[in-house]
Amino acid sequence: MTASVSRAVIVQPGGGFEAVGFGERPVPEPGPGEITVRLRASSLNYHDYAVVSGLWGPSAPRVPMSDGAGEVEAVGPGIEAFAVGDRVVSTFFPTWTEGQPQVEGFATVPGDGIDGYARERVTASALAFTHAPRGWDHAEAATLTTAALTAWRALHGDAGLKGGDVILVQGTGGVSVFALQFAKAAGATVIATSSSDEKLERLRALGADHIVNYRSDAAWGETARRLTGGRGVDHVLDVGGPATLEQSMAAVRVGGHISVIGILTGVAGPLPLVPALVRQIRLQGVLVGSRRQQIEMVRGIEACGLRPIVDSRYPLADLVAAFRHQESNRHFGKICIEI
Repeated sequence: MTASVSRAVIVQPGGGFEAVGFGERPVPEPGPGEITVRLRASSLNYHDYAVVSGLWGPSAPRVPMSDGAGEVEAVGPGIEAFAVGDRVVSTFFPTWTEGQPQVEGFATVPGDGIDGYARERVTASALAFTHAPRGWDHAEAATLTTAALTAWRALHGDAGLKGGDVILVQGTGGVSVFALQFAKAAGATVIATSSSDEKLERLRALGADHIVNYRSDAAWGETARRLTGGRGVDHVLDVGGPATLEQSMAAVRVGGHISVIGILTGVAGPLPLVPALVRQIRLQGVLVGSRRQQIEMVRGIEACGLRPIVDSRYPLADLVAAFRHQESNRHFGKICIEI
């Protein structure tokens, strides 16, 4: 029987690690089109960090975390896609089911505009979940909602990735590592950057064809271009923002594609228009993806046997410690929460 309430982490208005505590949230029986899920895991993203740390703190008490994975406990009337016991993973935009982007901002995003998945149980629309990959544990599945889908959509949805393309990924966070894995699975060449030689060797072990330390090589975009014989890379996944965009433009080929994904170096800065115009570069803002793209991604993952890179696992009670670890930038891949 589904519990009437669920233990949950709650972030008070304004956020901040000192504003994180435990409380309860109701778990009603599922109505038409709804399912109840026993949540088992979540994973950390920069967006979650921004909400919980207070960088983009909530305006009302909020259950954080956009990623959630677990098993179905109950199904409401009219549900045919899920059955009790199915292993599922949440969607970032529950109302964006397919097609072109339809959502602006974060008002409908779990863990931001609405309560998220740092809790034990939830009743929600069935559209808020998809099936998880077969054979993955819950923590692995929880890495998909934000990071993996962002990389998948950038490469397969927007860039039209094909075998033989050259991809540039930045750093060793979840999006970049998934992008490396997806690109190699598709037969692409990958150039990877990091400020850590140790992390660069781990990227090489995952299949990176070329590695560049951006701390010792400030002109890493030009270096990436030289690695292609002067042609330039086909696609760049830019997770840095203002401080990395100029070098991303230096790296990309004429008519190439840059996925503008992250704001790790800030939210504003000069835009170098001349290279954008001269090289006719396509700049595409990317904010995760649709439910349909998530379903297609899971199908692709099952077909190629890919597994996520999980850096570490923390219990729900140590959520703040997990964010402190994320803050240190020592992680490689995804930091997960087990519930």
